[in-house]
Amino acid sequence: MSELSDDPDLRFYGGRLASAVPIAFFIVWAIVQSGLLGVGDTTGLVVGMLAGLIIGMLFVKGPWKDYADVIFDGMTERVAATAIVAWLWAGMFAETIQAGGFVDGLVWAADAVNVGAGLFPALTFLLAALLATGIGTGYGTAIAFTALVFPAGVALGSNPVLLFGAILSGAVFGDNLAPVSDTTIVSAVTQDADIGGVVASRIKYAVVAAIFAFAAYLIAGQSMAGAPLDVGGVSTGGSALGLVHLLSIGIVIVTAVAGRHIIEAVSWGLITSMVLNIGLDLADASAMLAFKAPQNSGLVQQMDALPVIGSVVVPVEAGNTAVAGSLYAGASGFFPLIVLVLLIVAGAQVMQRGGGFEAIQDFLLNSVATTVRRAETTMVIGTAMVNAMITINTAAEIAIAPYIRTLGRRFNINGYRRANILDANTSALGYIFPWGGGLLAGFTAMQQLPGEYEWFTQAMVVNPASVWPYVFHGWFLVAVFILAAWTGYGREYVPDRVSEEVSRV
Repeated sequence: MSELSDDPDLRFYGGRLASAVPIAFFIVWAIVQSGLLGVGDTTGLVVGMLAGLIIGMLFVKGPWKDYADVIFDGMTERVAATAIVAWLWAGMFAETIQAGGFVDGLVWAADAVNVGAGLFPALTFLLAALLATGIGTGYGTAIAFTALVFPAGVALGSNPVLLFGAILSGAVFGDNLAPVSDTTIVSAVTQDADIGGVVASRIKYAVVAAIFAFAAYLIAGQSMAGAPLDVGGVSTGGSALGLVHLLSIGIVIVTAVAGRHIIEAVSWGLITSMVLNIGLDLADASAMLAFKAPQNSGLVQQMDALPVIGSVVVPVEAGNTAVAGSLYAGASGFFPLIVLVLLIVAGAQVMQRGGGFEAIQDFLLNSVATTVRRAETTMVIGTAMVNAMITINTAAEIAIAPYIRTLGRRFNINGYRRANILDANTSALGYIFPWGGGLLAGFTAMQQLPGEYEWFTQAMVVNPASVWPYVFHGWFLVAVFILAAWTGYGREYVPDRVSEEVSRV
């Protein structure tokens, strides 16, 4: 037993590794559904996770009530709630500036500066990286850029799969480097390191990976580019006025960088975008919020007389009632993903409380990590394994952090180095695996595009299983740390301790 291990709260037939049955079943389900069958349906993944949790219950020794209680404990974890709230706010914000013609403005700007389909993915990577670094949420960036920049690039002729990969790469960069990112904070705190020092020490890794990723997007963008699409007004240049929403985005970035909570930052951007839409006549109030009520309702007729309230009440035939608008669509589109994430975090909780994570960590500690080089390599591999099981990268960090800390201290590895290995791989792989939270967040936003644009067909929606080779920054970031582990690049030790293991490098 390692110092990480305690008696598990749950016991399973088959031992501690049997606690991984729910997550393992879900991964197999996701591979079959998304990879083999090509079905990109989040609700289908929800069913897979539900089935995994039910099957896992059959392996439990003792009362099934204890297993059920652990599921509830997992679903109430703060890390899941944080991601969910960020998705909801980012979704509403992205849909609202989209309603104000921001995509048309981007296309107009691309035409004005002669940015073609080949260059667009590389520029998208840079802009997404800047936004994610500023606001500290890669998930929010994936949502916003998929809803706003992705259709503009597709209209110009950029390859959809490559473009989606560029967006996810930018999200990886910001999630890894932003001082206000939750993954940055968790990686620093769990390794007893200060946030400022951690960020400063990881720049050399992030920039190296970003340079290679940018070059890759330049080359692939040129070779995979197609012809501009005939999409009516958008293809002829769109409208420059939609670019006014750069102000809305700027307010979000400035507010977040100033240290305000991401919810507050996005809320100010959302309010600004609504004011701009109405004040500049970019979108009606009903485009942001509309109550579609029966037209024969007397109350509807009374509300129609009120200039503001009446503009959001849309009379329709009985039976067609609904709530609509960017606020509604931006939030409701993520409901299946929210359910999926809650269930996956519950499955991870089962594995943690059943000793599955500890079993894997014990094996790595006692059998594989026998030198500093191997120790750091297993840190990289361990974070990859955990990210394959947990879709939320912050939750994955929390699960693997004790192992990274224990192993790092055994070999006298500096806290900055440990935090960088922990964060880089969880940030990267969370946007690469087809069931990763960041990838699914962007994919969920993409699924709504056929309803937003007449020219955007279902065939343009990227299958989550097809994008993984094109998240270049994610792959290069992992490669940088594998090479760093084997070559010693950037390796630092705790200066006031010397252990005999260090001499075994």
